[in-house]
Amino acid sequence: MNIDVLVAEIGSTTTVINAFSDIDSENPKFIGQGQAPTTVLEGDVRIGLNNAIDNLAKNLNVDKINYKEMLATSSAAGGLKMTVHGLVYDMTARAAKEAALGAGAIIHKVTAGRLKRTDINKIKKINPNIILIAGGVDYGERDTAIYNAEVIADMNLNIPVIYAGNIENREEINLIFEETNYKLYIVDNVYPKIDVLNIEPTRKVIQDAFEEHITHAPGMHYVRDIVNGPIIPTPGAVMECAKLLYEEIKDLMVIDVGGATTDIHSVTEGSEQINRILISPEPLAKRTVEGDLGVYVNMKNVVDLIGIEKIKNELDLDVERLMKNHKPIPKTQEEIKFVERLTKEAVIKAVERHAGKIRNLYGTGTKTSVAEGKDLTEIKYIIGTGGALTRLPNRVEIMKEIAKHNKSGTLLFPTKEAKILVDNDYIMASLGVLSKKYKKAALKLAKQSLKI
Repeated sequence: MNIDVLVAEIGSTTTVINAFSDIDSENPKFIGQGQAPTTVLEGDVRIGLNNAIDNLAKNLNVDKINYKEMLATSSAAGGLKMTVHGLVYDMTARAAKEAALGAGAIIHKVTAGRLKRTDINKIKKINPNIILIAGGVDYGERDTAIYNAEVIADMNLNIPVIYAGNIENREEINLIFEETNYKLYIVDNVYPKIDVLNIEPTRKVIQDAFEEHITHAPGMHYVRDIVNGPIIPTPGAVMECAKLLYEEIKDLMVIDVGGATTDIHSVTEGSEQINRILISPEPLAKRTVEGDLGVYVNMKNVVDLIGIEKIKNELDLDVERLMKNHKPIPKTQEEIKFVERLTKEAVIKAVERHAGKIRNLYGTGTKTSVAEGKDLTEIKYIIGTGGALTRLPNRVEIMKEIAKHNKSGTLLFPTKEAKILVDNDYIMASLGVLSKKYKKAALKLAKQSLKI
């Protein structure tokens, strides 16, 4: 069978292959899906990729798959581990962090100010894939970023370094890394002026640097033998799809509840009313990842958040037995009910942490309201992707719970008018990387999967 494009999602445990045809026509088609265990740990990712292609052929009831192109997203080989270093935490460091998260990174450390010995030791222990240095508005403070660059250069880590700080430092930064084994990328300042974020150029460069890194990672170094198109981090690919959809349907939020984490991606400018009282700027496209909210690996964390007794009373289940025999994919009615309750908690808690809030400041006989964080009140669509929110029977009802949990009125939550959509084909990450080359087709396929 001839296929135009295969997109591989290379996860830490499973590799999924999605097949697309008629990619250059007015009616692109999602043909089917195959999967197999990822084989990075065996030293050769190609084994898992080829097994997933064989599984796709079996699912399509054909002998062989022939394809023109293969693109990929990856969270294997530890995903994209980054450390981020700025000047002031709530300004340049936060802007750099937003850029890294939006690109799909797992951020292991954020520092503000000059790096200390303890910071250096932690960076060495983390052994990041990419380091991002920011600091100083354009033509502002220079010394901190220069100092941090010198310290990082002396660490001799042989990884990509991205500089996205004060424009005046560029020549100096070039000189610092000139005789080192680092690959240096210099990009526009993530925080060029007070209260101005400029994170998209840095996001793009992070994904470029990731592609170069991942093709040399252990077990992944043969990936170019089979993948002949772009490779980007899987969470970054979901964000690319969210931004693509925003161009068509405007303000939206994407929720991805996984076994280990819950990711929230929102693309919205928020309301004029809230923007007037925001105490610091927020990016148009924002991603947060909650490392303690997962329904398999981090199941116990979510159970503890709810409380075992509460789950027992709500669901009338033997929770201890279900926890002891917890599986990645629930099969029985009891297991499904249990995972649905975990998913509901993960969704609500993750959205609470992603959303901004209103705070009241009291002065001499006066009260002033200010807003901090992301305003989600203008969200028109809430989209569920990932295993839990595309496969559980009550996935739509779970997402409808979001609007019911702003009891205080201080959280900047989506309202009940927001429409619930499901990534029925579970292909948003694949479409994010597909949009790099086939934007029009990716948008049409996304709308087909969401049934809009």
